[in-house]
Amino acid sequence: MTGKTAFETRYGFRRNEVLLANWRENPFNRWSFQNLGELVPTARVAAASGVVEVPVRDMGGLLGEKVSVGGAPETVAEFLVRSSADALTVMKGGKFIGDWFAPHMDFGARHIIFSISKSLTAIVAGILEGEGVFDPEAPVTAYIPEAAGSAYGDASVRHVLDMSVSLDFEEAYLDPESTFARYRRATLWNPGGGTESLREFILTLQRLAEPHGQTFRYRSPNSDLLGLLLERASGQRFADLMREKLWLPLGALSEASIGVDMEGTARTAGGISVTPRDLARVGEMMRQGGTANGRRIVPEAWVRDTTSTGGSADAWQRGAMLPLFPKGRYRNKWYQTGLPSGAYCGIGIHGQWLYVDPKTEVVIAKMSSQPEPVDDPLDVEIVAFFEALSRMV
Repeated sequence: MTGKTAFETRYGFRRNEVLLANWRENPFNRWSFQNLGELVPTARVAAASGVVEVPVRDMGGLLGEKVSVGGAPETVAEFLVRSSADALTVMKGGKFIGDWFAPHMDFGARHIIFSISKSLTAIVAGILEGEGVFDPEAPVTAYIPEAAGSAYGDASVRHVLDMSVSLDFEEAYLDPESTFARYRRATLWNPGGGTESLREFILTLQRLAEPHGQTFRYRSPNSDLLGLLLERASGQRFADLMREKLWLPLGALSEASIGVDMEGTARTAGGISVTPRDLARVGEMMRQGGTANGRRIVPEAWVRDTTSTGGSADAWQRGAMLPLFPKGRYRNKWYQTGLPSGAYCGIGIHGQWLYVDPKTEVVIAKMSSQPEPVDDPLDVEIVAFFEALSRMV
């Protein structure tokens, strides 16, 4: 009898069981979220080379500390397991103080961050805005004239950045017959793709009767459109923009990647994969007001607007994510929590988080393979966990 392969022993299934039809499902996502490029086309985003990092595994005993975020007290390590975490990296005052990994993920491995991709894409938009190349108040059609017949025909770039486009679209992650499923086929993330590009799909979307700008509506095509806007404004492919404007100046030490469609259009709404350490570096750059390694990357005014002063409280109050952050706001693809700490974050489905607490100077990157794309009760617990962890370190 043939024994189990090393792959099967580690992950609990065979590699040939992971398919385009099931890669986001448990348990297959424990592997696929670290290996997107074996399932869909991706573009490389090069990083600085020649530096070898070493994990900080102890976390100063934090893993054994108790937290109470879901009822009964549990240790930090127990919560990480319960929340299907794959990796956790913590920074304090600009220094790495801990790295935790599940048995199926190695230090230095890349992991898809899903909608935190939106937050990184918006940083690139902020950089181009600071260079005078990109105008957030311009109409979408100033950059993409062919959007005139779509929902975006009378929308501004600001509406796109703040998710306030009055878009007739639902994030129906689990409905195989929905427009969302057609969207995923256009990104090549579902079987049957390759007949319609992402750009073509987006420009078929229509608007609701409500004016733009009134309600926060979380609609991922807005963020893929943002990538197209940046490409039109700059004349560069998004992967090249990200490398030149963000990844190399940041001092990221590992190559990133981003999914692309049949035309090479980047999946800026959710297709970026990075290491936990490099994701934490993005959060630390934001905490430092847009600088890293003594170098200005994005204007300080843009960071301040994004993380604390900008965004419509009224639009957020009308939106569907109010229970997560009752006093929150959304600006430039980042969430302002409204918590006393002034914390802000990027969030991705299946449990991806980049959490910045400016009061405690803590940055937390959490990557996960949660079985469900959205788990609202668990999200509330995770925020409470981050608050507790930020006070502990």
